[in-house]
Amino acid sequence: MSQVLPMPERGPVGSPCISVCRIEPHTGLCEGCLRTIDEIASWGTLDDAQRRAIWARLETRASKLPVCEQRKP
Repeated sequence: MSQVLPMPERGPVGSPCISVCRIEPHTGLCEGCLRTIDEIASWGTLDDAQRRAIWARLETRASKLPVCEQRKP
């Protein structure tokens, strides 16, 4: 699993994708960015507020991962 990148504080909100695109069957989350398949699929149509809400969820998800599953920076 992954440790999510920090959420952009200003400006356009980019994708958290780090090009490690595999859905973990037990969690339903991408191993690279921790998004669900629905979050990944809808990303291109979301406004910045919706994207920031997903980023906030990613930070929460990453904080709940066991240390051994977090990606080293």
